Amino acid sequence: MLGIEGVLRRAARSLIEQAIETEVAVLLEGFSAVRMVDGRQAVVRNGYLPEREIVTALGPVPVKVPKVRDRSGSGTKFNSALVPPYVRKSRTVAATVPWLYLLHGVSSGHMQEAFSILLGEEAKGLSPAALGRLKAQWAEEHAAWQRRSLEGKRYAYWWVDGVYTNLRAEEDPRICLLVIIGVTADGKKEPVSVSDGLRESKASWLEILRDLQARGLETAPLLAIGDGAMGFWAALDEAYPETRQQRCWVHKTANILNELPKSKQDKAKAALQEIWMAESRKAAEKALEVFVRNYQAKYPKAVAKLEKDRAELLAFYDYPAEHWRHIRTTNAIESTFATVRHRTSRTKNCVSRNSFLGLGFKMLQQAEKHWIAIFHPEKVRDLFAGMKFIDGLPANETLPDDQQDAA
Repeated sequence: MLGIEGVLRRAARSLIEQAIETEVAVLLEGFSAVRMVDGRQAVVRNGYLPEREIVTALGPVPVKVPKVRDRSGSGTKFNSALVPPYVRKSRTVAATVPWLYLLHGVSSGHMQEAFSILLGEEAKGLSPAALGRLKAQWAEEHAAWQRRSLEGKRYAYWWVDGVYTNLRAEEDPRICLLVIIGVTADGKKEPVSVSDGLRESKASWLEILRDLQARGLETAPLLAIGDGAMGFWAALDEAYPETRQQRCWVHKTANILNELPKSKQDKAKAALQEIWMAESRKAAEKALEVFVRNYQAKYPKAVAKLEKDRAELLAFYDYPAEHWRHIRTTNAIESTFATVRHRTSRTKNCVSRNSFLGLGFKMLQQAEKHWIAIFHPEKVRDLFAGMKFIDGLPANETLPDDQQDAA
């Protein structure tokens, strides 16, 4: 099994080779009008050099470098800005993450900075034309992916979130990435949609859901997990009304603690944890009532935030206990884009809408390579077969309340 460095090196190889291919395309485009007497193009591709390793901050990364042939004899050659034998001792894996996720890839200058983190200062020689073409390629890949057929697809769970960064699209600075990640019948996580919208509005989410339906996603997901502040829920009620809702406990906890003085937050956080870590719905309800009793008088706003989504906060009890760690929060999305939020806080560059979406798609695509499937995927098949769960157990295995209390 690959360690984290191995996973990063494999992804680094893919992105380096993609960048090199873009460099070749830019060179050939520049000579496209140069023709031989017989009309053939003078400068053409001519296979690859033998595979070689370049030393990066991640360690050795093997790459294949294309060759070009100049039929005119004028001596045109292809020299990549990325493949000379740069030697840069590895610091930490964390230092390469911004490059891998291309978080600085919102302008030619910042993108060159990102490559230099991995390859050294010489990598800043990668031309702006090549970088622009690379971003355009990612945008095209995203657009094609967003048109793929979804006929026959079925999802047990959706994680849904709006991802805000300081990156802004030129067309409208208020947009954010709207992301859906799903769990398939075999328990694997996969991106469902990466789109954009205005402040997570109902209209933006409804447009996304209608598009999924138009591309063949007729069967509603069983459960959607997300923050309570989104327009997504109103859109979901229209597009897939049969889908149940689970509020993210991480978001909810943060919202409740914001209504409390700092001196009270640690104790309140522990009390909230008693609710969502309870082994049964009945125990969770009791812990919730204790919280209400302790905080209602002095902090009614905090209690109101908890009681507002009571049913949606405890929906996970009707699903397999093996899945609770996955479905109580939107961590599948939060962990993927946490670095984006942190790294782009210093960047206020504008990008085109297509580049904005292409970059977000590429980040998710890279993250998907090392996602772990949901625990006990066979339970997904049980859900699709119509099995009912009570307190995380199949209904036919659940003890009556009086026996549970005795146990």
